Amino acid sequence: MLSHDQIWRAVDTLAQRYGLTASGLARKAGLDATTFNRSKRVGPDGRERWPSTESIAKILQATGASFDEFMHVVRPGAAPARTIPVIGFAQAGAGGFFDDGGFPVGTGWDEVAFPGLQDEKAYALEISGDSMLPLYRDGDTIIVSPVAAIRRGDRVVVKTVEGEVLAKQLRRQTARTVELASLNPEHPDRVLATSEIAFMARVIWASQ
Repeated sequence: MLSHDQIWRAVDTLAQRYGLTASGLARKAGLDATTFNRSKRVGPDGRERWPSTESIAKILQATGASFDEFMHVVRPGAAPARTIPVIGFAQAGAGGFFDDGGFPVGTGWDEVAFPGLQDEKAYALEISGDSMLPLYRDGDTIIVSPVAAIRRGDRVVVKTVEGEVLAKQLRRQTARTVELASLNPEHPDRVLATSEIAFMARVIWASQ
């Protein structure tokens, strides 16, 4: 398990590696200059505060560091990142990329390095377009697990038997229907019969 000290030490080390203070790193990433101040790392009640996934993603983008590099700073002795299959979200609806259980198959996949991921069945989809704003932006990558348990409120990727691929939030599931809430308020929610769904898998991480 990663500790509070490990994560914050990695932020400080990454800043130093690129010739920045913690405040300078925050500004370079487009964040408030005090975001990574030591005073912000513990709340008034003494509870530990952690940097958000979004802030980590922004400092990686600002410095050009990879997530793999960041994780090696967090855990210097960690094993090298393994690769997982990745395709564009728009491609995912085409035939030949998934088997009947929703597991990636075929030779059309690229690969992306992802450290610390234990799920050997996980794969990645690269978002294109603005249909999933504001949650997922063009160019974001989501990691999807076809074996993870799915509960109400989880973000999911659904592929219909007609080949349509959707990224939604699971609102409700019954024996006959699946209700999906849109991530973008400008796009409609969907209610699908279970017979219309080829597979549904949980989003377990996103590079926001």
